[in-house]
Amino acid sequence: MIKSGEIQHYNSYAKINLGLNVLNKRKDGYHNLHSLFVEIELTDELLFTPSEMYQLTVEGDQTTDLPLDENNLITQAYQLIRDKIENVQTEYAIHLNKRIPMGSGLGGSSSNAATTLTALNRLWELNLPQRTLENTGSKIGADVPFFIRGGIQFVEGIGEILTPMDSDLLKECYFFLVIPPIHISTPWAYGALNKTLQPDKSHPKFSPLSKPMKWELFDNDFERVIRKTYPEIGKIKENLQNAGALYAGLSGSGSTVFGVFDNQQKAEALLGNFSPYQTFLSSPVFHY
Repeated sequence: MIKSGEIQHYNSYAKINLGLNVLNKRKDGYHNLHSLFVEIELTDELLFTPSEMYQLTVEGDQTTDLPLDENNLITQAYQLIRDKIENVQTEYAIHLNKRIPMGSGLGGSSSNAATTLTALNRLWELNLPQRTLENTGSKIGADVPFFIRGGIQFVEGIGEILTPMDSDLLKECYFFLVIPPIHISTPWAYGALNKTLQPDKSHPKFSPLSKPMKWELFDNDFERVIRKTYPEIGKIKENLQNAGALYAGLSGSGSTVFGVFDNQQKAEALLGNFSPYQTFLSSPVFHY
């Protein structure tokens, strides 16, 4: 957090899925999964200004269709934590500077909700423990608890079971993100994947995050169904692999395709090679 007068600035980080295995569909309609969530330095910025009433404003590219009412996860987070207390010294107006591309599979909206919860917990001096914030966040979305905890987490269940991983293993890694201008519906992606899921099939152990890294064991189950409909996803992945990526894959259900590099200069050299797609070069976030 950086203090600037009465306005409080908070970073809201993105994440990538370093591998994603969808195990089965549950009776409640959700899916059990295994994944490694890696918080990265690509951020939105949330500005909190004391106000007589809550208000949400936004700026950034492609935010025309971003809802500012109760359909926005920031608003949902604000209302959830506000309902826990009777009186506050001040309400807050929140301004979102949107940098994480929408619909990219990088978790921007869930991160915004998590940042809202943690920020208000500090600003209102509620002293709610992290676990309480995570439980509150889970009411908004399955990825919100991860963003409250942050770092690198092995994720199970629908995303609510988190196990911290050794972040030092990714210290020398750089993530080159390529975001094509396509929107992949998550419900559609799960629906397409459901046709290939076999409930009784045994599942291989998820690739461990340990030295030496066995990058060839990482994969994303969504790729095999998404590449059929969106062949550019496969082309981007192939280009990243040809450029020397240790691993390349889809983040979540897309549309971001990322390559993992252990050489910053090699990754930086690609920044002009994927036009007209959006590209970012980022690194893991380390919490010390």
